[in-house]
Amino acid sequence: MRCLDLLCEVDKMSDSSAAKKRYDWNDYRSWPEGQRWEIIGGEAFAMSPAPSTRHQRILHEIDRQLGNFFASEQCRVFPAPTDVKLSEFDTVQPDIAVVCESKQIKPTHIEGPPTLVVEILSESTALYDRTVKLRLYAVSGVKEVWLVTPYPWLVEVLLLDGDSYRLAGNYIKTDTLKSPTFPGLGIELSKVFDFPLEPGEEIQMVREGHPPRARREADAGQAR
Repeated sequence: MRCLDLLCEVDKMSDSSAAKKRYDWNDYRSWPEGQRWEIIGGEAFAMSPAPSTRHQRILHEIDRQLGNFFASEQCRVFPAPTDVKLSEFDTVQPDIAVVCESKQIKPTHIEGPPTLVVEILSESTALYDRTVKLRLYAVSGVKEVWLVTPYPWLVEVLLLDGDSYRLAGNYIKTDTLKSPTFPGLGIELSKVFDFPLEPGEEIQMVREGHPPRARREADAGQAR
């Protein structure tokens, strides 16, 4: 999804004061279906028409594993697009929301902060998700947030600590992600990141090795 800080075309007015309008839940609900928008602090953010296939593969696999874990629990898993109303002036569509209070689940949306939110980052959304959206999640009381970087493979697990987040863990492709909020929940990231890289996309990772001198000594030792 690509974030553009634009006002909805259907709401443009000839009066220049239209650009200063503070959008609310009723405005949001009146916009045409099929267009993806978020409002944060009354400002409208347009989302690009469709996420990438890689994004969708990651989303569906995390959704599948979360769904299996919560199948016998009271929490429910909602993948995008699901409206999450955090206030009259804040409505977002997380990639995945886990809601553990049944009273929050309304026919049209989720009312109030989910317990867990997952955001899958892209080049165009990373800054928005890490700043604007993450601040909103913190002040709204979202307890746990996962920020997923498709490549290089990484999931950052953030836990609410006062009015901001602290890093609870970093997980790579070979790890099993552990949630600090839900004991027993483990996400196999080898399955989440099971997709081919594009030609030329692979980068040279930092890895353990032998300095030149140490390598010569090791070779000499083997020769003896």
